[in-house]
Amino acid sequence: MAQPLAGLTVVDFTTLLPGPLATLMLAEAGARVIKIERPGFEDMRHFPPRFDGEGAAFALLNRGKESLALDLKSDQDRSTLMALLADADILVEQFRPGVMDRLGLGYDTLCATHPRLIYCSISGYGQSGPRAHEAGHDINYIGNTGLLALQSGPTDRPTVPPALIADIGGGSFPAMINILLALRQRDMTGQGCRLDIAMSDAMFTFAWYALAFGFATGQFPKAGELPLAGGSPRYQLYPTRDGKLVACGALEQKFWVAFCEAIGLEGALTNDFADPVATKAAVAALIAARTADEWQPIFRAADCCVTLVVPLEEAVRDPHFVGRGLFDHSIAGAQGNVMTALPVPIDPQFRDAPAAKPAPKRS
Repeated sequence: MAQPLAGLTVVDFTTLLPGPLATLMLAEAGARVIKIERPGFEDMRHFPPRFDGEGAAFALLNRGKESLALDLKSDQDRSTLMALLADADILVEQFRPGVMDRLGLGYDTLCATHPRLIYCSISGYGQSGPRAHEAGHDINYIGNTGLLALQSGPTDRPTVPPALIADIGGGSFPAMINILLALRQRDMTGQGCRLDIAMSDAMFTFAWYALAFGFATGQFPKAGELPLAGGSPRYQLYPTRDGKLVACGALEQKFWVAFCEAIGLEGALTNDFADPVATKAAVAALIAARTADEWQPIFRAADCCVTLVVPLEEAVRDPHFVGRGLFDHSIAGAQGNVMTALPVPIDPQFRDAPAAKPAPKRS
């Protein structure tokens, strides 16, 4: 069966993470993705660790794509690019607003001759507004939108989140979603469109629960107050005796009751609404009395949404995730080595059968 995006051509001007992950998902669904690189090639090709002479992160994000190094100041290279764009369905770029216009590749210029082109711009703050030209990275976007301020923990020992929420949740995924919507609209109208993806915009979506409190009551939660951000004993991380962590997500009453019974929490403290601080302290003391290995079978038997926090190297060997085929796809290196490909949230029926595909060579 043909893949859903087979026959579509994507010209990709993006680098680093947000755009490349979006176009990786398009490629995994069957699109032809042509990555346009500067003559010296993308910096991520040089980032450690290395895989067969290239950056491993670059290989993960660009599996199955093609690459073309072009000097956009060269008439010959510009001619090559314009020929590609003439047949392109989708263009994805990730420069600061105005850069593509200065290169003569802005939306208004290209859509005049390619009205079916879907032109997707990914940036930190969008194509308009007072912050549009401001430099930033993921931590700035989650910081400027109030999301980071919801994180619990003392300010004298701040923790940097382990996930690039804005890059992926505000850039890659919204770009993919809106490109698919634009393709559907083009099917109906015959016309392409401009997509303005601002990574910071979607951070307010991630703050949905805090916004519910703020919009409804006028009182916005402070750090650690939100029930899902450290404010509830039911949704917490508890250290074990051997220094590992228990991830407690016993939100619903039936799970909370089962959890309390499993750890031996009794009496008034099971009513965590009366004195959440006291309940949290009591739970923490009970969890700290045993090792992770002692707790694991207890929580498994209780089936109460409580698990151990496991390291990544253990998680990738979990029979559940392995059995679901998350790591079946692979990357073929230029020197004959093979590396597991990045799992992407695309239904297996829309992807090729698992195979070793290369990352784009330098051309």
